[in-house]
Formats: sequence, C-alpha cells, structure tokens
Amino acid sequence: MGKIALVAWLDLKESFRSRWFLVYSLVFGGAVALFFLAGVTESRVLGFSGLGRLLLLFIQVCVVILPVFILMSTVRAIASDRDSNVLEYLLSFPISLADYYFGKSLGRLVSVFVPIFASLVLAIVWGGIKGASIPWEIFGFYVLLMFSLSVSFLGIALFISTLVKSQEIALGSAFFVWLILLAFMDILLIGVMMKNAFPEEAIFGVALLNPIQVFRVAAMALFDPELSVMGPAAYFILDSFGKAGFALYSIFYPFLLGMGWLWGGYLIFKRRDLV
Repeated sequence: MGKIALVAWLDLKESFRSRWFLVYSLVFGGAVALFFLAGVTESRVLGFSGLGRLLLLFIQVCVVILPVFILMSTVRAIASDRDSNVLEYLLSFPISLADYYFGKSLGRLVSVFVPIFASLVLAIVWGGIKGASIPWEIFGFYVLLMFSLSVSFLGIALFISTLVKSQEIALGSAFFVWLILLAFMDILLIGVMMKNAFPEEAIFGVALLNPIQVFRVAAMALFDPELSVMGPAAYFILDSFGKAGFALYSIFYPFLLGMGWLWGGYLIFKRRDLV
C-alpha cells in the first residue's frame, strides 16, 4: 500500500502543476462564486431557495461538464507516461504493475474529486456565514453521488488509456464515449421509442445503464422525490426501485461500474507491451 500511495502522490504533484487542474478547479469554484454573486441563494424559483437552489444549479453544471473533464484529463494518464518514457523509468524501481496502475488511479481520483468537494464545502461555509439554512441531507447525498460518478468515469478513462497507445486516439475515444452517453440520455432513446415502438420499460431500463442518466435522475430526486418532471419514466423508476432503492442504486451502480472498468483496464495493462 505504501508504494501505491507513493505513486499516487507523484501523480498528484504532476496534476497540481498542470494547466488542466487549474482550469478544472476554476470552473467549479468559479461556478459557485458566480452563483453567489448573482444572488442565487437569495431568490426563489419553483419552490427552491437558499443553498438548495444553488445545489440545484450546480448539479446542472456537473451533469455535462464533470464527465468530460474527468475523461479528457485522465484518458492520457498512462499513454502520456508511456510516450515520455516515464512509465519505463518508474518500473525500473521496485514497483509492480499493480502498484503503478492503482497508484495512478488513486492519484487521479483525488485530483478530480477534491476540487468538486472543495467547491461544495465553499458553498456550505459561505451560505452558513450568510445565515442560510444548510440542507445537510442533500449535501451528503450529493457528495456521494459526485464521488460515485467520478469513480465511474475514472474507470472508463483508465480503461481507454490502457487500450490505446496514442494520446490522440485516447482523447478522440474519450470524447466519442462522452458524446454517445450524452446522446443516449434523451435524443437517441426518444428516437428509438418513437420509430420502432419498443416497450417503454425496455427504453427506460437501457437509459438507467447510463451513469450520466442515473446521476441526473438521482439529482432530480433530491429536490423532487416524486420525479414529477419525468412523466411516465417516474412510474417505472419508483415502481421498480422505490425511493430508497433508487437512491442506493444511483450510488452503488456507477461506483461498481467504474471499478469494473478499472479492473478491466488493469487486466489489459499487465498483459500488453508496456513500452
């Protein structure tokens, strides 16, 4: 475990010096600052006010931006080390492939999750200073959702990074995956349902295999437990899972999915040519 922590620390130091980490932190920290400057917490829209409304807007930002940031910043992790001969140099030390791979994974997870968590903590602290009521249950559940989504896309990105050798192909593949998942949130599924008359239950089931869609629905459920804005899909979700069941599904499914992709990437990594 000590070697994994060492590799993770080296990756964190590299991330802190990179431009993508600065931009990534400014996007989420800046979003929270702009929401406060715009007076979001002091207004009421559709029954949401205070920090609850800020978290609602922050969710809308994260649904689209967070996955692509994680994919684009992580997918080159192993490919860039291979191209720059850093991988060959590190493996010349008494470090196993598992130490390197999972240490790299841990470092990237910390670097992508900490800025989001820090932004949420900033919102809570500033809201407390302003005297706003703090929705602790929403905050805690949302942190778990963000962590689960981060693990999910981290695993996908590292799987792609081990599968391809070129950084350009890795970036293109990651962007393609992001576009496909976004399309299957609504556009393609609605088209399939209208043209081919598939059972609605099958369409909803496929949609809930998409980690972005799971996160989106779970985030909606924080503020609308009956999911009234989703129409017929709400009946399928609530009848199939129940409120508590879907809350657990939205946390554990993306996490386990990410761990599965992460393990699959390791199996490929240890069997392929490293340089």
